[in-house]
Amino acid sequence: MESQDPADVAEAQRGFICASFNQDTTSLSVGTKPGYRLFSITAVDKLDCIHEGVECPDVYIVERLFSSSLVVVVSLSMPRRMNVYHFKKGTEICNYSYSNNILAVKLNRQRLVVCLEESIYIHNIKDMKLLKTLLNTPTNPSGLCALSVNHSNSYLAYPGSATIGEITLYDANGLTTLTLIQAHDSPLAALTFNASGTKLASASEKGTVIRVFSVPEGQRLFEFRRGMKRYVSISSLSFSADAHFLCASSNTETVHIFKLEPHSPCQDEESPTWSAYVGKMFTAASTYLPAQVSDMMHQDRAFATVRLNMFGLKNICALATIQKLPRLLVASSDGYLYIYNVDPQDGGECILVQKHRLFDSSEDPVEPSEEDKPEDASPQPTGQSYAATVALPSSPPASATLMGYSEDGGAQRGEVIPEHEFAEGPVCLDDENEFPPVGNQSN
Repeated sequence: MESQDPADVAEAQRGFICASFNQDTTSLSVGTKPGYRLFSITAVDKLDCIHEGVECPDVYIVERLFSSSLVVVVSLSMPRRMNVYHFKKGTEICNYSYSNNILAVKLNRQRLVVCLEESIYIHNIKDMKLLKTLLNTPTNPSGLCALSVNHSNSYLAYPGSATIGEITLYDANGLTTLTLIQAHDSPLAALTFNASGTKLASASEKGTVIRVFSVPEGQRLFEFRRGMKRYVSISSLSFSADAHFLCASSNTETVHIFKLEPHSPCQDEESPTWSAYVGKMFTAASTYLPAQVSDMMHQDRAFATVRLNMFGLKNICALATIQKLPRLLVASSDGYLYIYNVDPQDGGECILVQKHRLFDSSEDPVEPSEEDKPEDASPQPTGQSYAATVALPSSPPASATLMGYSEDGGAQRGEVIPEHEFAEGPVCLDDENEFPPVGNQSN
């Protein structure tokens, strides 16, 4: 990829604080020094800034609920307070204050989950009522957690230990713990569900191995090796909508895409090639090797990759279908959204087709230069449709004091716009006349 003007990158990094894709990767939210921006992702050549919020500065968490007008914002100036806005009406739906700094917020059509360092709060998104407080959870300084976007399988995953890679799987609808998954030897660094809530992917702080488990059983289904030469910090994991692919980005220059396909013994018999023969020899030999070496030989490598021109910058990735073709999206703290074509049949190096500035949406998109494109670039075949979502866990903000939290569980309701009343039936989030309502009661 082409090198960028250091002055432009420095300017973008001064404005960029966080980024997250919504639940179906049709929108990108960016937290900035002045406030936050919401972008609509519907075409490769165009990125529309649909809203710019300036209600509060220094936004380090911003999450949009699908394509609705509900957006959740947390500011560095008040890191213990969560504000919920109806951005199209320009009104605040409600706000809640907590006993400590908010590290992450996750949403689906049934639940809103707020993660602190040692506690988790589960709200009913219909009326924002606090349903459950999980106190004394293992220390979680990054606020790592994942919430299934499928509200029927509303599963919550969070670290079950601060010292090893144990995952607690929790039913956010039934409000009960389902199982503990022994995922990694090292502490967890990334978690994500697939769209249907039937698979859970995880990575540890070492960042070399990514594992996929069945939900709610917790059985290991797949294991992928991202690399062996160095430990990395995985910044995001994201499934495609059909769960056939999984992408992973880190603090390195490479984004990996893995293909989730079961190995069939008959495939090797049908294609007696030299590589198949060598593969069988390795498989047979692995039974005589130490378990650690044997496991490494059975781990799948990346199906497709992307080489970024950045190293050590904060970024998130997601898989989406845009204009009927599979794409990889990478939003980076250098101030750009990168869009790549993905070959769902053959994989390989992904082709950069567009990049968009996130801090000056009025400008035309930046056309990738010849240096951006691999030498063997060729037209991409039409692939199967898929999309996914991921939210970037923000680093813990500076400590701040906010008065008034209650001792009986943690969260305290703040002021509420009186126009929102309790709904008698289910909330239709796609209808602007119906919205997650709240009453003007306080705890």
